[in-house]
Amino acid sequence: MTTETLIPPSKEMRRSNVINVLNKARSMELHAIHQYMNQHYNLDNLDYGDLAAKVKLIAIDEMRHAEMFAERIEELKDQPTCELISPVIKGQSVDDIYPHDMDLETNTIEEYNRFLQICRDNNDNVSANLFEKIVDEEQIHLNYFENVDDHLKELRDSFLAKIAGTPSESDTPHGFVDKYGGTE
Repeated sequence: MTTETLIPPSKEMRRSNVINVLNKARSMELHAIHQYMNQHYNLDNLDYGDLAAKVKLIAIDEMRHAEMFAERIEELKDQPTCELISPVIKGQSVDDIYPHDMDLETNTIEEYNRFLQICRDNNDNVSANLFEKIVDEEQIHLNYFENVDDHLKELRDSFLAKIAGTPSESDTPHGFVDKYGGTE
């Protein structure tokens, strides 16, 4: 039996591990912003203004998340990424948007919980707490997308008829979480 002494990662290696997950998260947020804004335009063009406005507000939340990750990366003396994690899917139908977004948010929550643990494992509770806060907001988004998807499956035409012609402009420059706080 050999005993090997494990050398703990250096401070620089721990910092690098945290920056990597922060940049991956920022890349995920940048993708979500573009995806949700594309959906906002599609829903608005279909004259489903209320749905369009709420997706836009969620995109604003994602913009705030991307900025929070960028600020933390800069605090750690590195450069935030500007790359999207994956391409935007354009031209989605109203029936395709919500299952897609549910998958996107579910994946984000799973990844951010993993990233949170990486931050803790690398002794960065500030970044771990950031992920914790953002996971809570992503859960609010997921709950909204699930709710709309359920309405589309159960009430499709009557639900869409109720929304048709509604305004797509929100009365707040703040995001979905600030306006609805998970109650929608």
